[in-house]
Amino acid sequence: MTTFQRARSEEQREVRRRAILDTAAAMLDEMPVSAVSLNELSRRVGLAKSNVLRYFESREAVLLELLDHAWKEWTADLPDLLTAGVDAEAAVEVRGEQFAAVVGESLVGRRMLCDLLSAQAGVLEHNVSPEVAARYKRAAVANVDALAALARVHLPELGERAPQLAASMIMVIGAVWIHARPSQAMLAAYEADPSLAVLKMDFAVALQEALATLTAGTLARTSL
Repeated sequence: MTTFQRARSEEQREVRRRAILDTAAAMLDEMPVSAVSLNELSRRVGLAKSNVLRYFESREAVLLELLDHAWKEWTADLPDLLTAGVDAEAAVEVRGEQFAAVVGESLVGRRMLCDLLSAQAGVLEHNVSPEVAARYKRAAVANVDALAALARVHLPELGERAPQLAASMIMVIGAVWIHARPSQAMLAAYEADPSLAVLKMDFAVALQEALATLTAGTLARTSL
């Protein structure tokens, strides 16, 4: 909560924006994206909802900006992880497996990022103005390009398909996250009938398998 009642300077407005984003991030440590409401966000940040809307036009606009920040933080940590985890002297097939493994492992502890990625297309890109949508999409394109650039460093064989791999990885991350977090009803169904649990996913294992398959397939297509 800020100590001033009205943000009069640009610096104070930025403090308010940061407080809103930090509060939303804290909420996402406690609850899924679907449970984050503008009313509760306003209450926790100590502002009227109308005041929050002066800084962000909707709940979705808050979460899109939070997604961009989380995405950039993740990408910034990847170079060192990839350098340590990918053997530059190994065959391309081995490097592909290692690249996918590092990317997958790097996301295991990033609950907020995965939750937001899983909601971006179906939820967060709705209820925003064209201006906010375009601003976010420009940021997303830059974030995908950053991941593609890292892919080219360790898998130069990808060539022009690196952006395609990077974009597909982002979609797969969100999809696996959703499927690896079944509802309480589904968990009860698995317990009642263990044969159904064949479809139950462990996020880390399923994500690594999916990313490795995606990487191998993209590398294979470069030779077509």
